[in-house]
Amino acid sequence: MDKLLFILILLCHAGTVFGQTPQTLLMTMEEAMGAARKGSVDAEVALNRLRSAYWGYRSYKAELLPEVDFKATLPSYRKQYSSYMNSEGNYTFVPNNYLQMDGELSVSQNIWLTGGSIALTTSLDFYRQLGGGSYNRFMSIPVAVTLNQPIFSVNHVKWDRRIEPVKYEEAKAEFLSATEDVAASALRLYFSLLMAKENHSIATQNVRQAEKLYDVAKEKREMGRISRNDLLQMELNLLDAQTSLTDCESSLKSAMFQLRTFLGFDSGVDIIPEIPTSVPEVRIQYEDALERALANNSFAKSMLRKRLEADYEVAKAKGAQREVNLFAQIGYTGTDHDFRGSYSNLKDNQVVEIGFSIPLVDWGRRKGQVKVAESNRRLVESQVRQENQNFSQNLFILIERYGNQQQQLERARRADEIAAQRYATNVETYLVGKISTLDLNDSRVTKDEARREYVNELYLFWNYYYQIRSLTLWDYERGCGIDADIETILNN
Repeated sequence: MDKLLFILILLCHAGTVFGQTPQTLLMTMEEAMGAARKGSVDAEVALNRLRSAYWGYRSYKAELLPEVDFKATLPSYRKQYSSYMNSEGNYTFVPNNYLQMDGELSVSQNIWLTGGSIALTTSLDFYRQLGGGSYNRFMSIPVAVTLNQPIFSVNHVKWDRRIEPVKYEEAKAEFLSATEDVAASALRLYFSLLMAKENHSIATQNVRQAEKLYDVAKEKREMGRISRNDLLQMELNLLDAQTSLTDCESSLKSAMFQLRTFLGFDSGVDIIPEIPTSVPEVRIQYEDALERALANNSFAKSMLRKRLEADYEVAKAKGAQREVNLFAQIGYTGTDHDFRGSYSNLKDNQVVEIGFSIPLVDWGRRKGQVKVAESNRRLVESQVRQENQNFSQNLFILIERYGNQQQQLERARRADEIAAQRYATNVETYLVGKISTLDLNDSRVTKDEARREYVNELYLFWNYYYQIRSLTLWDYERGCGIDADIETILNN
């Protein structure tokens, strides 16, 4: 069905390009929603948000893997005067003319358990003094191991391991819900066009019927069987029907344009909506829907993310009260006038440094930051509980409306049938002069309203159904979850 729809769309575009007449496209509700999921601007926006979240998650994953870096200066040449202080403490300027090159290769790894980092490096420096008495100098560090470890600060890597996967799962669930929301928007525009089409059809039928009845009324007036007032009333009905038809034509064009633009179709395509002939006979229980919503919907993942981020802010504020950092490096180094000699007679190269920053008097600023973070965490907890209550309440109301809508739809369908039959009977009765013009008009208005009410109730049914799908991410007709191959979608 999707392939057929795609071929029809291409044909419609081709017809417009080559100056052919506009193409008529019969479209079901399911085809409209499928086209919206693939080609609408809203679907593209949802996909771009997913891509942004995906690459953010990829960046986080990369931070957990070893990083290989190469840094080099090739070369650095200086010919200048530099200040020099002799042994007596006097300054003078001396000429300096040299060429320098250096390179370093390192492999570093973040330690998620402690929040520190460890690196394995090797480097080589070359220095050549130019001018009179020129000479070369090499310094090598064949291997060095460096550890950089904060002692009391918050472990950013550990918190990222807890928060980032939840954020990505939230983004994937938001994409699926957004896709369902796109389908719901297409559904709304589709039924708007369907209602406009039904109104246009009703108005067209009413004009034809009014013309027929007006002609009959003129004949009856000539025979003296009806009053002039009745004849004028039938003419007024005809004028009202013609005016209504003009309004309906404008509304139909507007609804056509909105749906066509939303789906990304060319202006040469005339979409003819088909009224759905059946609805799924699915009964949805609140407890089951709530369980699926909390398991699949981005809302539950959003609540977890907010709690984790609030806890992280508290941990970060507490860690900022004092800072102690350990830096340690062990390795070997060598220096000589030639390259090979710099790698001989290696000597130990060890650095151990512990730096700390402890506030003695900050007038309670850091303690206040901790209290603010803890207050914000309590606020987040309250907001999450409130949002959870609202979410559960809205889902309950939605499911109740969906359950009632099945009965409302059946009543509206039956009312539509009865009103149509009643109007047809009244037309025949009027033609033989057994009912008045007012009774006929009343049955016509009832018929039109019953038809509109049926289409509206049909829309409400499908709207409730797809809202529940969007919240639970569950396909109740097929009995399976709404899922997508995210990797395939992102790579297309």
